[in-house]
Amino acid sequence: MDNRQYVGTSLVPEPPAPRRSRRVLRRVLVAALAGGVVTGAALAWPPGERRPHRPAPPPAAGPRAQPRTQALTTVTYAVPAALPGLTALIGREEQRVRAQPRDARAWAVLGSAYVARGRRAGDAADYPRAERALRSSLDVRGTGNTEALDGLTALALARRDFPTAKRYGEQALKAAPKRWSAYPPLIDAYDGLGDYTKARAALDKLMELRTGPAERPAVMARAAAVYRDRGWREDAVAQLTDAAAAARTPAEQAAWLAGLGQLAWERGDLPDALRHCEAALRLDPDQRAAAAGRARTLAALGRTAQALAAYRAAVAAQPDPAVLLELGELYESLGQPGSAEEQYARLRAAVRQSVAGGVDEELLIGRFEADHGDPWDAVERLQREWRRQPGIEVADALGWALHRAGEDQEALGYATAATDEAKGGGVRSAPYSFHRGVIEAELERYGPARRFLEEALRINPYFSPLGVPVAREALRTLGEPPAEEPPES
Repeated sequence: MDNRQYVGTSLVPEPPAPRRSRRVLRRVLVAALAGGVVTGAALAWPPGERRPHRPAPPPAAGPRAQPRTQALTTVTYAVPAALPGLTALIGREEQRVRAQPRDARAWAVLGSAYVARGRRAGDAADYPRAERALRSSLDVRGTGNTEALDGLTALALARRDFPTAKRYGEQALKAAPKRWSAYPPLIDAYDGLGDYTKARAALDKLMELRTGPAERPAVMARAAAVYRDRGWREDAVAQLTDAAAAARTPAEQAAWLAGLGQLAWERGDLPDALRHCEAALRLDPDQRAAAAGRARTLAALGRTAQALAAYRAAVAAQPDPAVLLELGELYESLGQPGSAEEQYARLRAAVRQSVAGGVDEELLIGRFEADHGDPWDAVERLQREWRRQPGIEVADALGWALHRAGEDQEALGYATAATDEAKGGGVRSAPYSFHRGVIEAELERYGPARRFLEEALRINPYFSPLGVPVAREALRTLGEPPAEEPPES
């Protein structure tokens, strides 16, 4: 990444002018999406290359937590745990490694617990601590140390480093192929790399393994995620519903209910989304995904004051950059650019903290820059990200950034990859369809444009407070299709 800064209301240097003139929807799109450029100086993004960083000192030891035989299952990626329990577990394992620094398993449990707490709390400061503990475990026992490899896989996923997650996950699987807990993080790594064939094959193997009642909900939840990516939403809902019913702790049940809320949101079922998010928060007030989902749904329901209060509460303790972006765009949609810019400034600060913990935030930065900053900077970042880990999210973001930079012909290829069932695994996403519809319209392919814009609103009529008005206005601009519309080329 570069260190260019915002000066006044523009980024220096100015991006080159688009190489071709804008067409039928450009005025609509610019008016609706080009606002919100962040003002103020010295708000630079952090550097792209990860720098060595000194881990912060670990927190003070806490009380004894659950039995050690359950520790690894609890803190690995697959089974959610409550924040107080994770902090207690960390305290116990810190005491153990001080007393027995050659205990490889204790180091692995400690590192994995740091990963789990960092994910739950949204605090990337735990990730360097996790890495130090997990590497200490490997230093003590390198051969066959599947516990440390599992932890390093989970850490790489938390940092959005899918190539590294794949490497460690495959090492762990090779060392012990019959362990069910090796498969869920590996499935996520394959998804992040756009290798949906391997993700499905890994799920099939996971489903063949025998698991006990404690592990079964996590397996069903992983199946739900893969089914969602295939476009099998009813099957995904059924799996997550069963997982929530079979959950053995409130934190675990809350995680699966939050997942059901997200599925309901994606299909535009606002009452169902709100019901599941609020149920999750009653079980686990620290459920950050449910808190953000509740705020998002309240905004879509038109309960604006409640939505703003819910968003502010969700980002009060540990701001999530993605949620800050949502809140900023909600303020923009309400005609409050000053409040939006405050959230975008907080977003940049949160990104700096996240990157300091080793997290790859290029996807989020690219999305932000495409609509609220420098589209050419977004293109450069997302092109690098695509070369490193070409998942469907990156394809959609890169296609949109190219469109915003005026390169619609190239943008169409990536937008097609994001909406092509054969390439993207079948996921039906309103934002992806919206992006493709706008790009098709700019290329004067009015039939496909109309189809994808209508599809976006059919999938979820509330998908974005800024995007939905653009989609509706674009459809009005396009008008009714002619009696004999030319076929797609």
